[in-house]
Amino acid sequence: MGDFWKHIIKPRGPWAHWLIFFSLLGIVAAGVTGNLAIVAQYLDTEALTFRAGEFHVSPYDALRALVLLVLIFWVTAAIADLVQHRVRGLSRLHPTTRTLVSKILQIAIYIIAILVSMDVLGLNLTTLTVFSGAVGIGIGFGLQNIASNFISGLILLLERSVDIDDLIELPDGVTGFVRKSSARYTLLETLDGKEVLVPNEDFITNRVTNWTLSTSKARVEISVGVAYGCDLELAHNLILQAATEHAMCMSDPAPQCFLRNFGDSSIDFILTFWVEDIVAGRWRPQSDVMFAIWHKFRDNGIEIPFPQRDLHIKNAAALKEAINAQ
Repeated sequence: MGDFWKHIIKPRGPWAHWLIFFSLLGIVAAGVTGNLAIVAQYLDTEALTFRAGEFHVSPYDALRALVLLVLIFWVTAAIADLVQHRVRGLSRLHPTTRTLVSKILQIAIYIIAILVSMDVLGLNLTTLTVFSGAVGIGIGFGLQNIASNFISGLILLLERSVDIDDLIELPDGVTGFVRKSSARYTLLETLDGKEVLVPNEDFITNRVTNWTLSTSKARVEISVGVAYGCDLELAHNLILQAATEHAMCMSDPAPQCFLRNFGDSSIDFILTFWVEDIVAGRWRPQSDVMFAIWHKFRDNGIEIPFPQRDLHIKNAAALKEAINAQ
């Protein structure tokens, strides 16, 4: 039912143009046949007219204003959809530019529609100055977040810092692809298929990672520990070999392996290598390389240790007497 009223207020699709056409045709036909005069005769009477000082309105005036407003906004919605469709067809423009141009034109169309509506209804803008100022302050406080998200959306479109199909990682760890950019929010499709609506303001005020802003390359890091007493040069070469042999590992820049730390239980290496396309994933190559390291270490006698502790007893005799006493 909600979608029904939504489409009635703002009709979309091919049937919207026929709805507008038949509505205008019906009004013209009613005027030609004199039916509008009959309606005015019954509704535009002194008894039914509401008066407040110099202001007065009859049911006929209210009905006429309602019909005019509906028709104006129907026509505006149809024009806005037509403009949006034409702008999307401009393949020479960047997708972000098309979205920005479409939003600006839609805003301009609706502003013109509002001004035309006020003129048709005979509203005097000068008399509404004080009232509109008070209402504007109230709306400004109530719609502060909405206005902030709208302006943030325009900034994102102008800067092109977030584009359709970009891979985005938010501060809370949510990672996904940008699928839609609207006036209030940006739609992210996460790696597990969820759709997350992120307010546009979050992209302006927070630190956001765009994995594909200027390049789709990404670096993968793997920490590896080997046991003391192992051949460190051999372990180093095997780690590099495991990365180099993987199909997704880039040759430029080449994989690198560094000895980082002499730990309590292991000697720690860190392996870094680059993948060409982060969109294709980095967990799979990381997993494959770790499996390859495991197999190469096993085949070459390199041990991956686990934490161990040595316990030294200073007075073994006293401990033995205590155990025997029990």
